[in-house]
Amino acid sequence: MKVLVVEDEMGLAESIAAHLTKDGFITETVFNYESALEKISLYTYDCVVVDINLPDGIGFDIVETLKKIKASSGIIIISARHALEDKIKSLDIGSDDYLTKPFHLSELNARVKSLLRRRHFGGSNEISFQEIRVNYISRKVFVGETEVTLSKKEYDLLLYFMSNIEVALTKPAMAEHLWGDNIDSADSFDMLYSHIKNLRKKLTDKGSKDYIHSIYGIGYKFGKN
Repeated sequence: MKVLVVEDEMGLAESIAAHLTKDGFITETVFNYESALEKISLYTYDCVVVDINLPDGIGFDIVETLKKIKASSGIIIISARHALEDKIKSLDIGSDDYLTKPFHLSELNARVKSLLRRRHFGGSNEISFQEIRVNYISRKVFVGETEVTLSKKEYDLLLYFMSNIEVALTKPAMAEHLWGDNIDSADSFDMLYSHIKNLRKKLTDKGSKDYIHSIYGIGYKFGKN
């Protein structure tokens, strides 16, 4: 899962990113309004954590832009503002959560996971498709009752597939989801092909049907057909 942190306090932004990355998220940080607008216009994020007070703009406007472009991102406001009207406004314009500073990083982490669980997994800690089951909390994968050991990238890839059943996924979108914006400098999708090959083999070796389908000229689809 990919998270964008928009926070002008560099130390706090880096601490948030480090904490989320340690828990398996792909995390990117920007420190001002204009950089945030550029990021959300070019890339897709599962969650955007945004401060209200930025040196060159207001975080509320970033939320409204995300809604205007119909981004699928979940949104969490972090702010030193305690006023009730700010909390109400953030929810009214489309934020999913509001956390006042100072806060424990573990609480923000828990809220990000809770938000993503609600948006992608119907509020459950597990997501299933046919004989494949993924426990989002323990990061364990099963085919039937047999556990499958996956690398971090293979796990992230499977979770991405299972969050987009029967959706045509482009290779650039998949690569961006797995490696973040840095994939722009990559020369090929060889790493993506390698992870797909390994994931497919590990699942089928444990008895799963092959649900990963190539779509010529586009990318891949995960599903029955």
